Parts: sequence; C-alpha cells; structure tokens
Amino acid sequence: RSVYVIGDIHGCRRALDELLKYLNPSTDDLVITLGDYIDRGEDSAGVINSLLGLSKKTNWLGLRGNHEQMLLNVLEGTMNPAAWLEYGGISTISSYHCTDPEDFMPEEHVNFLQSLHESIETEEFFLTHASYDPDLPFDKQPPELLRWQHLRGEIPLAHHSGKTVVVGHTPNLEGEVLDFGHLICLDTYCHGGGWLSAMELKSRAVWQFSQWGKQRTQKGYL
Repeated sequence: RSVYVIGDIHGCRRALDELLKYLNPSTDDLVITLGDYIDRGEDSAGVINSLLGLSKKTNWLGLRGNHEQMLLNVLEGTMNPAAWLEYGGISTISSYHCTDPEDFMPEEHVNFLQSLHESIETEEFFLTHASYDPDLPFDKQPPELLRWQHLRGEIPLAHHSGKTVVVGHTPNLEGEVLDFGHLICLDTYCHGGGWLSAMELKSRAVWQFSQWGKQRTQKGYL
C-alpha cells in the first residue's frame, strides 16, 4: 500500500489532475492532501470537484488549510469577506462564476470544507497544514499553529515523539521540496510558477507537475 501526500494546490486543477493521473492510486492506496485547495489559482471549484472524485476511487484524507478556514469563517459570518478576498478569495469566487462572497458555493462543497481534518497521525508520521510545537503532544497542538505558522525564520526542532512531521503552507519559491529529516514541507509554489508536489511517504519519492500540466523530472531535492 502506497501513501501519497500532496502539497498546497491553490486552485491549480490541471496540475492536480495530471498528478493524480500519473500516480494512478489503487483502491488500497492512501492519498493525503495538506490543505489550501482554494484561492489564488484559477480553478478552486474544479480542485474540489477533483478531490471529491478522488474520494470515490481510493482512500483520501484531506487536511484543512488556513485558506479553507478563512472561507468557512466567511460562510459562518465570523469573518469580513473583504479580508478573505485580499488573500486570494476573488479567484475562488470567480471559479464558481458568481460575485457574491457569501452565497456562491454549492452545499456539497461546503460539506467538503467542513469535513477536513486538522491533523493526521500515523505510527511514523504527523501531518498537518502549517507547523507544530515540538514539546506538545500532537493532540494538544494549538489550531492556530497547525494552520497559520510559517517556517520562515525558524524551523521547529524534531518532535519529542520522534515522528516525522509533514506540512505545507510555507511556499518554497524555488519549487523544491524541503526535507530536513524530521520535517518535510511540500508547498512548492504551484500557483506562482512553481510545482505541485506529491511524496510517497515510505520511499520519499517525489513527483511534480506545473499549473500547466507539465511534469518535472529531476533528482536531488533539498
């Protein structure tokens, strides 16, 4: 059984579709997506449709990113829509061919957002969207840290459990996967001209596709 982890998609549906077509996960495989499916790229609605389709073909678990959290806050009336729009929400609304930031998303897509996980823990790995506190148990991690904390400036130490942590959220503008041994970051800036990355956890093999559907083949990731 393979376990594939996919970094931040940000509306890049073509990259996602080509990546999934290439990986062709079986019904026994597990695909984990690290959050930030929406905003900034051209087809956020299409990305959600692709992930809903994926969930019917194989085992899929989706994490909630800060962009999904912002949209949920808007839909629940706890966040000013203007603030979300400044973070890329305009492109998301456009992908639904609607202009109302409070009433544009079909119920199935709202349910998708509400079903997303804050974190996933396995025997060897802990997966979340953004970051973690190395001294706190995984079930005591602050939600704000899991969804919002960037890795820029300070890389957290290894978690006291010894498990490897896998995150997205902090884009590497060079398009490279960051592998520090105890911490892996798979946000490789697809929407900004980089790549959408997937890693198979056991082998740590990496595959990358651009927002235009072009595959990148190279070795020597950081």
